[in-house]
Amino acid sequence: MTDADTLIAWLYDSHERCRALVTDLSPVQLMGPYLPIVNPLRWEIGHASYFYSRWVLRERRGLPPTRADEDELFDSISIAHTTRWNLPLPSLDETLAYCKTIHDRVADGLSPEDFYLTRYAIFHEDMHGEAFTYTRQTLGYPEPRLGTQRPARDVPVPDVPDAGPLPGDVEIPGGSFMLGAAKDAVFVFDNEKWAHPVTIKPFRMAKAAVTQTEFAAFCDDGGYDNPAHWGEQGWAWRIAHGRSHPAYWRKQGGQWQRRQFDRWVPLEPHRAVIHVSWYEAQAYCRWAGRRLPTEAEWECAAACEPDGKGGLAARKRLYPWGDEPPRPEHGNLDTRVPGTVDVGAHAAGDSAFGVRQLLGNVWEWTDTEFRGYPGFVADMYTEYSEPWFKGFKVLRGGTYCTRSRLIRNTWRNFYTPHRYDILAGFRTCALV
Repeated sequence: MTDADTLIAWLYDSHERCRALVTDLSPVQLMGPYLPIVNPLRWEIGHASYFYSRWVLRERRGLPPTRADEDELFDSISIAHTTRWNLPLPSLDETLAYCKTIHDRVADGLSPEDFYLTRYAIFHEDMHGEAFTYTRQTLGYPEPRLGTQRPARDVPVPDVPDAGPLPGDVEIPGGSFMLGAAKDAVFVFDNEKWAHPVTIKPFRMAKAAVTQTEFAAFCDDGGYDNPAHWGEQGWAWRIAHGRSHPAYWRKQGGQWQRRQFDRWVPLEPHRAVIHVSWYEAQAYCRWAGRRLPTEAEWECAAACEPDGKGGLAARKRLYPWGDEPPRPEHGNLDTRVPGTVDVGAHAAGDSAFGVRQLLGNVWEWTDTEFRGYPGFVADMYTEYSEPWFKGFKVLRGGTYCTRSRLIRNTWRNFYTPHRYDILAGFRTCALV
């Protein structure tokens, strides 16, 4: 069980990460243009702290609002997305002062009765920190410079080691296992509840995510020009967006480049492809004669162990490597490096079946529609999962800027299949 001191440290760390992602930006950048896939960052940082005020201070402790107008300014449920650019928002300095007041009020007298909602609010702020990162990419802002625990724009960025590719598949036996979180878990979100039996057939999964080189081969082979790869909805999306390659790629002098925040860099051949939609992932799979894993297959590959008799053991791991919390050698998390790494890196994080980087580096699209598990009951924040049970796809695994305290094998992310701006890639499975 996490104690109060740990939660307070996380509380301030989570906010400092978000703060470091906005304070180097100009007033114009902090608002940015209206886009349906991003929020104005000056609004979003206030909203992330408002969540603590709404749930920990007001609902749990019965305290008055931190600001009399905080609901009108920062409540994401009652404020339509399109109006967030036109609110009478306080300045960034005033917003950060509001945030500090909230965090100090939460930390002051934190009791065990507060732990669940405080942890929930910390993880909510962690998720917004990740959104700040991909918003900066979407809008072409400079690359954020972050350390594990504090802003590090003045600290040299570590070199990313060359670990190379990791070709080939692993064989994963079929059988029954319990998909989802166990009821003795310290904390999970409502869409992870509860573990229930599923049966899968034996399958072969790629050891690593699809690399930039592999995806470039799809582009160079005219993969974006052949409607047979895309399906009806995917082809309509490709035509509507005029896509002939991933959104942040271009060809210069016959060589592919990708935009890394505000600068163009050559493709790194063995790093996972990132910023691709589900439609693009599906089209690649059809071109390659492969398929996306189902959500159950992904969790089996990450959490299950062989039983020594050709089947699946009853035990499930909390993380691919076991039950100990993530360490730097296990995966590319916490923005320890400013982007993805080679798919061959982090062998210490392999699952029991030898699948690598299941947690960290890039979110991974699955072929599964996002739905509640059997007997689903929404948690106190009813808008977290249930409103999105139609038209969304499940992603698994986390990305390079996901906080390690947040991630586990049962974590479920979810986005609509057209979203290319998020930090998503994919791995594939054999057809038979």
